[in-house]
Amino acid sequence: MGINRKGTLSIFIGLLLMAAALILTIYNIWDGDRAKKASDEIVEKLEATLPDGEPGILEYGDIDRELPTETIDGYRYIGILEIPGLDLCLPVMDVWDYERLKISPCRYTGSYFTDDMVICAHNYAQHFGSIRWMDIGDDIYFITVEGKVYHYQVSNLETVRPTAIEEMIDSREADWNLTLFTCNADGQTRCAVRCVRVQ
Repeated sequence: MGINRKGTLSIFIGLLLMAAALILTIYNIWDGDRAKKASDEIVEKLEATLPDGEPGILEYGDIDRELPTETIDGYRYIGILEIPGLDLCLPVMDVWDYERLKISPCRYTGSYFTDDMVICAHNYAQHFGSIRWMDIGDDIYFITVEGKVYHYQVSNLETVRPTAIEEMIDSREADWNLTLFTCNADGQTRCAVRCVRVQ
């Protein structure tokens, strides 16, 4: 009798765990779709405010400028990130926190004026979930709210520990001008896509 009860309990626990995994998967898919819809709506609103694009050229004095922003639905955005190879077009908020990341990618630190901008996002399928599949040389474009277009190319892909903050953001020893990062599926490491600006 005791063996049968243990077997029944094991089956019951197994079914509960499978149900929990299924619910979590469904929630993640729903959350990713919600984030994509939110980002698409914001990009549409941002594009309506942009002047005609022109190449982003650093000018004397830009290095000290604050990043210009456009406020949409109570949040400030610094521009639009386009990754043609992944068919992604995403708004980028000026600062990050966990609530903002549920809506769009965010600037983690740095600036396009100082060539050390770091952008983070959730690993939703339609946010940064696929950046780990990018190739060296892939094009990335950042369109500022002033309509300036900065062109980057992927130069390196790295796996970084979540605690390695300085390694993630310090561009002095490395040859990169833009970093995109997100958590890997295991949640234990981060994928960092390093990019150089095309002059």
